[in-house]
Amino acid sequence: MKRTPLTLIGLATCLMSCWAADGASEFKSALAAKVDQAEKQSATVVTGLDGWLFLTSELRHLSVGPFWGESAAKVSRASNPAAADPLPAILDFKAQLDKAGIQLVMVPVPAKSAIYPDLIVPGASNSGSNRLDSADADFIGLLKGKGISVVDLAPSFLAYRASHPDELLYSRQDTHWSGAGIQIACIEISKLLNDQKWIQSVAKSTYKSIPTSISANGDLATMTAGPKPAAETLKLNKVTDSSGAVVSSARQSPLVLLGDSHNLIYSIGDDMLATGCGLPENLAAKIGFVPDVVAVRGSGATPARVNLARRGDSLAGKKAVVWCFTVREFTEGQGWRRVPVIRQGN
Repeated sequence: MKRTPLTLIGLATCLMSCWAADGASEFKSALAAKVDQAEKQSATVVTGLDGWLFLTSELRHLSVGPFWGESAAKVSRASNPAAADPLPAILDFKAQLDKAGIQLVMVPVPAKSAIYPDLIVPGASNSGSNRLDSADADFIGLLKGKGISVVDLAPSFLAYRASHPDELLYSRQDTHWSGAGIQIACIEISKLLNDQKWIQSVAKSTYKSIPTSISANGDLATMTAGPKPAAETLKLNKVTDSSGAVVSSARQSPLVLLGDSHNLIYSIGDDMLATGCGLPENLAAKIGFVPDVVAVRGSGATPARVNLARRGDSLAGKKAVVWCFTVREFTEGQGWRRVPVIRQGN
């Protein structure tokens, strides 16, 4: 009997049917296999399709499923099991801020592989109704149920990718978002902030946003074994004040921008690739004033809050904290300790 070859169209149809049936489970299994292989080879980077590179620990985060409550200690890479669950530390931080009359806004940056799943697992497709990053989506829902303001960027990122296929939301060679990703994040964050009463009384300035581009090798490219890929061209928006000076962090600002290097990339130069083109500057252009940036290279969970506490001012004069960090921090970082940022009596 003659066999009919499986055409590309037929294969695509088959793959889409499989993903529609149980996409999240299939995706997690595929990622787990890639992580297992990478870790056996001590590889921190996994190569995807079309020159895309992915961080092994990010893939692991998406593969482990629920990471809070009883599941936390089983899946977290934190050295201390008592600091494995992110929820108690987050709720403690919120309680401190609530007592001081300061709003907490959380902005977990979606995993690159959740927005471009087909470039690491062929045929994978993420959507609002069938989230491949289901654990992250469930945790965001849990945080909202606890009264925390959360900007869930994944739906906006997925919609933007669908409508702007040529405008990438992440660098192919880097763990961080692109200029387009920053713009979408700023739009969503500013929507929430501009609805708050406190922001109406803040003095506003007008900033210029100037399209620019850079050519650079991302952090994943530098970590990749073997020949390095050619430098990637990235489109950014440089923000200046009315005099043309680059915008910088303002300690006196009523808004704290807290977290990891997603708050530093394209902002502070050197290994962060550019100056004046990052999240702080572009957010300033949207809300009319510059935030107070407290961000670290590495873990945006505990170390960032420790740096905030070391100031010793109990966030006097602050009205809101926007806590922005990558979702892989929930399982792959140093852990989630409670940090006394607001001193008792303040």
